[in-house]
Amino acid sequence: MSARRAVPNLRVPPGPPRSAGPALYRMLVRDRLGLMSLAATYGDAVRLSIGPKTLYFFNHPEHAKHVLADNSANYHKGIGLVQARRAIGDGLLTSEGELWRKQRRMIQPVFQNKRIARQDTVIAEEAAKLVDRLRARVGAAPVDVAREMTGLSLGVLGRTLLDADLGAFGSIGHSFEAVQDQAMFEMVTLGMVPMWVPLRRQLRFRRARGYLQHVVDHLMADRLRRGEGDDVVSRLIASTRQEADPGVGRRRMRDELVTLLLAGHETTASTLSWTFHLVDRHPEVRERLHAEAVEVLGDRLPAYEDLPRLRYTAMVIEEAMRLYPPVWMLPRRALRDDEVGGYHVPAGSDVLISPYTLHRHPVFWDDPDRFAPERFDPDAPAGRPRYAYIPFGAGPRFCVGSHLGMMEAAFVTAMVARDLRLAGVPGHVPVPEAMLSLRVRGGLPMTVHAARSVVV
Repeated sequence: MSARRAVPNLRVPPGPPRSAGPALYRMLVRDRLGLMSLAATYGDAVRLSIGPKTLYFFNHPEHAKHVLADNSANYHKGIGLVQARRAIGDGLLTSEGELWRKQRRMIQPVFQNKRIARQDTVIAEEAAKLVDRLRARVGAAPVDVAREMTGLSLGVLGRTLLDADLGAFGSIGHSFEAVQDQAMFEMVTLGMVPMWVPLRRQLRFRRARGYLQHVVDHLMADRLRRGEGDDVVSRLIASTRQEADPGVGRRRMRDELVTLLLAGHETTASTLSWTFHLVDRHPEVRERLHAEAVEVLGDRLPAYEDLPRLRYTAMVIEEAMRLYPPVWMLPRRALRDDEVGGYHVPAGSDVLISPYTLHRHPVFWDDPDRFAPERFDPDAPAGRPRYAYIPFGAGPRFCVGSHLGMMEAAFVTAMVARDLRLAGVPGHVPVPEAMLSLRVRGGLPMTVHAARSVVV
């Protein structure tokens, strides 16, 4: 409901004084999670003045429900994603209005549960390849698990959504890193640095964008040669044929695929990386995971029908996503004046909802920093608001690939836990890096051991 009539009676959220703007900007650039932690100081509603921007940060489940679901029509994508559009284009992640609805209708059938269920063999095969690669490193030097999970996720996305082998494009992972770095640069500079300025990162980004256009052109040509099928490329070809200008259609194809692959592989790779880090830190969880995988899977590959029986595996993944949600921030921009939690939000304001801080809110989570998979036991009453846990977002923009991501994470976690033990390198402390996803800064080095060597 519009808050215009009540504006005089509405409060302004507390927050640091305007003089703190330079310090807040440094946090925006270097410590974005630290910026979110200001909720612990000022409460569930915080007003942040950073240069020309005023950010309204809300950190209560009812706030999230209002902004993301109940009054979602009043909110478009906000700071970060608006500026990222210059880097990743108008894909599903950044588009708005009728274009977004058209894109969502076009892509939705590819993610229907029945179709994803039929991809179980493909996902299990990719997971088996990962296990084989890791098994070859038993007793060897540490492996970067984050990089391995990135390769796995790209392989799964390529085969399940594009009917293509992305492993044929050796530079695709590096190109996505360059695109993500540019997207975050656009956010912290508020898009004020022209793209033509020859900064090293911008030159790297332009090369990456050119390479990704090459990948898209190859995928499209290959799909046309083989005939259209039941995949994203086929649906995009059919959709972009409606464009009067072939150049516009070509850019749309690139934007859609780059967004899909960037968002899809980053989030799942991040979830799996943090899951294996947390499991290594908790031997009792590792043992229980191993026992469940042996009991449910034996020595075979997992199938879709196994998911309900991999209960503890799902609990572990959900708890990992609570502590390290792959999408750590959901930025929005208010189109009209609104009221959120009794606070006035002026039209045009940037509004932030952070799953990272919501998931650690001490009112809704006991001992919130503790890794405790039993929180997600389906037989135990949750006793918390629905919007206290939103790892896949909420409302109309709920993540379209959540079902695929969860099946992939469950298969990989179970198969690795059954056959192997991943151990952190002594002295190495993983640090979360808040980019488009909450990835592990600098990678996650771990040594690989056979599962039978597990010692509690």
